[in-house]
Amino acid sequence: MNQAQTMTKIDPNASTPAAITLIEAVTQALAYEMRADDRVLVLGEDVGVNGGVFRATAGLHAQFGSSRVLDTPLDETTIAGLTVGLATQGMRPVAEAQFDGFMYPMVDHIVCHAARMRYRTRGRLSCPMVLRVPWGGGIRAPEHHSEANEAIFTNVPGLRVVMPSSPQRAYGMLLAAIRDPDPVIYFEPKRIYRAYKEIVPDDGEALPLDVCYVLRDGTDVTLVTWGAQVKECLEAADRLAAEGISAEVIDVATLRPLDFDTIAESVSRTGRCVIVHEAPKTAGFGAEIAARLAEESMYDLVAPVERVTGYDTHIPLFRLEMKYLPSVDRIVTAARRTLAAS
Repeated sequence: MNQAQTMTKIDPNASTPAAITLIEAVTQALAYEMRADDRVLVLGEDVGVNGGVFRATAGLHAQFGSSRVLDTPLDETTIAGLTVGLATQGMRPVAEAQFDGFMYPMVDHIVCHAARMRYRTRGRLSCPMVLRVPWGGGIRAPEHHSEANEAIFTNVPGLRVVMPSSPQRAYGMLLAAIRDPDPVIYFEPKRIYRAYKEIVPDDGEALPLDVCYVLRDGTDVTLVTWGAQVKECLEAADRLAAEGISAEVIDVATLRPLDFDTIAESVSRTGRCVIVHEAPKTAGFGAEIAARLAEESMYDLVAPVERVTGYDTHIPLFRLEMKYLPSVDRIVTAARRTLAAS
């Protein structure tokens, strides 16, 4: 889906809303849906009085009270179990895993219960929950605070896995996730929480899940990415354009289920693909996209698929952190290789 097709139309006679950051768009979406649906509640560590470690829930406790904004113990297993229970009993809980690396104690409830609830009960029960997860590196955080673990959850049937990369998509996709009848893992790239601002009308308009967004049209090479790496890919496309290379940029946005058709259609025109993600290379989600291209788009490719990723190690702390993450230089170099190979 071309991003131009998804932009909200703003009434020129109406007052223009202020531009906001991605984290503010998350707060705005939560507040909107809590006003609109009294089944929606927020829970997690420090989400209430303190407004969350990244301030995503700032002001919600004062507005909705402690029965709708629940401060929980520092116990991720309990948070996940409580969320599943609430969801199966008619509520629409939005839980927060304070950091991506704190998800692992939640896996039993997410994988064994939330993801299987509709299947296990033959549709008698569903699990309409959202797990918000500050995700990824680049903020000089300590161990367990900079994971890029999305591929673990894309392998689980019954889960939706989404990752917005802009304030507008954060707002619209979170609304859609809360309204979804099944569990959604909603990864938030913390490196770009406050990187830039967009005008995001607080109109309650959800964006579609399960689609990729074409952020830039191109004819020579397709750059496929998600999360914080969208920024680097757009910058790489600018640099490539200065060299006369036209790069199309696709934000995957929903990793599971994957909108492969949009990727395949782009590659059918460009003949080349560079997949960019910050998770380790081995068995990262980019490998799934590369495999699908090999299976379904082999005869459209005129060069081998390139992957620009993190390395097969834990993200190094502090001094080497940005060296670990895919850079504009690495993306440009990979794109040039695809041109040289054809």
